Amino acid sequence: MSDDRVQRRAVDLLPEERAAGSVDPRAQAEAILAESDEREETPGAAPSTFLEHRASGQTVTPTDGTR
Repeated sequence: MSDDRVQRRAVDLLPEERAAGSVDPRAQAEAILAESDEREETPGAAPSTFLEHRASGQTVTPTDGTR
């Protein structure tokens, strides 16, 4: 992660990021960018992110008592 990229992100924090407050906007920007990079590299790796994949044989049919 380049220093220039971190600096630009620190200067351009979103309003809600500014509202959350930070003693160190640069460290905050670094954390934001690190998480963003991780999400790009591994979409399912983000905290609280889980994408469930099911095969068609695992679906519920109307005869299974739904409705």
